[in-house]
Amino acid sequence: MASVTYDHVTKQFGNVTAVNDLNLSIDDKEFLVFVGPSGCGKTTALRLLAGLEEITSGTIKIGDRVVNDVPPKDRDIAMVFQSYALYPHMTVYDNLAFGLKLRKTPKDEIKRRVNEAAEILGIGELLTRKPRQLSGGQRQRVAVGRAIVREPKVFLFDEPLSNLDAKLRIAMRAEITKLHHRLGTTFIYVTHDQMEAMTMASRIAVINKGLLQQLDTPQVLYDRPDNMFVAGFIGAPAMNFFKAKLQKQDGKLLVDAGTFVVPVPDDRVKAYSGFVGKDVVFGIRPEDIYNPAFVPPGIHAAPVEAKVEVTELMGNEIFLYLASGKNQIVARVDPRTNFRIDDKVQVSFNMDKCHLFDPETEKAIR
Repeated sequence: MASVTYDHVTKQFGNVTAVNDLNLSIDDKEFLVFVGPSGCGKTTALRLLAGLEEITSGTIKIGDRVVNDVPPKDRDIAMVFQSYALYPHMTVYDNLAFGLKLRKTPKDEIKRRVNEAAEILGIGELLTRKPRQLSGGQRQRVAVGRAIVREPKVFLFDEPLSNLDAKLRIAMRAEITKLHHRLGTTFIYVTHDQMEAMTMASRIAVINKGLLQQLDTPQVLYDRPDNMFVAGFIGAPAMNFFKAKLQKQDGKLLVDAGTFVVPVPDDRVKAYSGFVGKDVVFGIRPEDIYNPAFVPPGIHAAPVEAKVEVTELMGNEIFLYLASGKNQIVARVDPRTNFRIDDKVQVSFNMDKCHLFDPETEKAIR
């Protein structure tokens, strides 16, 4: 088992900086997820660790060993790609065993590792089949099994579930999480799907334009995003953002978004006092906006008038798309809500969960 360290790692392709001064320590046995939009540098960071790309500057360590100049085959890692890349003419058993045969592993050891991996993944009855006889989920299990038999120090996953349908992706998310607990090995996983990141990771590294935006547990990223990018990327639907001004009136601190004004809770006043009279960006998540009939007790609820433009019934909740003047609002409300399109309604903002950002730096105001 091994930790992984990125020390001031940069990767440039010509004039394009794909990874920009990445500093990151991944603990032994941790499940870390790189997440971000397409082209942000997350896969490049993984390929640098695997040795599939050369580092422009900086150092990568696996355990205590610097691996900058170590060939991929000698880094003691195993990688699972988006493409299953199975050999179509080989059985599942031979696909799992192929890498070990190339390393001249003894036959008895190959048999032990293949059977053990097949048992872990529940594909023991598929060992004699060819890939064309397997479903997408079964093929992905074989691809993961091919990594498991290597018994590496670090597992690398590059968007392994992208080719699966929605239902199977959810099932395989749980399977990979269980696999991590069972193997007790370091997992590093790349995805653009923030739901995968939130449900699987012990920590998440959010990347944008080659820069690490924030590194923390899923709950901290959700509750305390460092900037507007993280706030908007983590959570679905995305956080609502409104251009606003922070005002003081009758001893109260108010967020004035033009078409609505909401009060800041007393316990936030000190943190925000330095921005009185200044422009801010006010953020609130859709799930922190309520139908007034179903506001939970004990919160600072602020009323906002709006017009219903679209409703989406999701079964266990309703998504409301609202307009408050020029401000567009998305809310996730109780399924008992009976609002209709064109209704003029009142919704309640949970101000205990509001966020303020500096519009110039886009950093959170604490």
